[in-house]
Amino acid sequence: MALISLIVPSYNEEENIDNTVSVLTEVCTGCGEDYEILFINDGSKDLTFEKILDASKKDPHVKGLSFSRNFGKEAAIFAGLSAASGDACIVLDCDLQHPPKVIPDMLKLWHEGAEVVEGVKRSRGREGLLHKIFAGMFYGIMSKLIKMDMKATSDYKLLDRKVVDALLDLKESNTFFRALSFWVGFKSVKLEYDVEERKFGKTKWSVRSLFKYAINNATSFSTLPLQIVTFLGTVSVLFGVVLSIQTLVRFLMGNSEAGFPTVILLILLIGGFIMISLGIIGHYIGRIYEEVKGRPRYIIRETTDNLTGSFR
Repeated sequence: MALISLIVPSYNEEENIDNTVSVLTEVCTGCGEDYEILFINDGSKDLTFEKILDASKKDPHVKGLSFSRNFGKEAAIFAGLSAASGDACIVLDCDLQHPPKVIPDMLKLWHEGAEVVEGVKRSRGREGLLHKIFAGMFYGIMSKLIKMDMKATSDYKLLDRKVVDALLDLKESNTFFRALSFWVGFKSVKLEYDVEERKFGKTKWSVRSLFKYAINNATSFSTLPLQIVTFLGTVSVLFGVVLSIQTLVRFLMGNSEAGFPTVILLILLIGGFIMISLGIIGHYIGRIYEEVKGRPRYIIRETTDNLTGSFR
């Protein structure tokens, strides 16, 4: 009998903990596999970890750890992978928008030889129009940046133990779990699912946080944005050549005009390109600065009594 680790990142999810434990327990019991439900409290400001502690005292299958502050979902996922003891790990959201009912199908595919089972959204649920547009643009851009089809992908995945170990061996601090699970390779299959609606609480993702998440992940996984600097420089040179030719032609024809407006326009255009380029370069330098400091991805403040083992 294999041990399955369910990794559940949680941020301000006090209303969902009990329901999540109940649903996951019912699903896992029906699968006939041994299991552990591992909650990662990502610096919640409510009673999320207290709920996790209570659940772990009632059910030894429930385990958990708590960060010293909010380190983000990526850190929570990797903390869960590090703490997990399972032969396979399944990452899913605490609000159960990743439907647990497909877990038996994931396990079936795993037993048939799949090393990564990718949860692919058949539908995105009842998201706002702005959210859907932004998500579509983000995943379209990411697909081109990393040369992998990221559309409709999610963090809902089953990973074989060898895949988990490969991910944990990566030394980078800034991670993008969805893309890295593609990058490490291994035998992968896709499994479609429909996004479920939240029963309790509200989403923690705002447009601003999604935009920041997109920028960080795009630059952590690709150097293509740096090529924008070269493109902007080329455009500036072309503008300069065109304006130079225009000025020379007018001078030779004897109808040259005062060039003050043209000079101002050119300065503003080139200045804008320079500032954008410096911003892109500065962002990458900042990422390098964060990496070379060698700080840990997360700091654990507390764990449940039944959580044992070392963290990587």
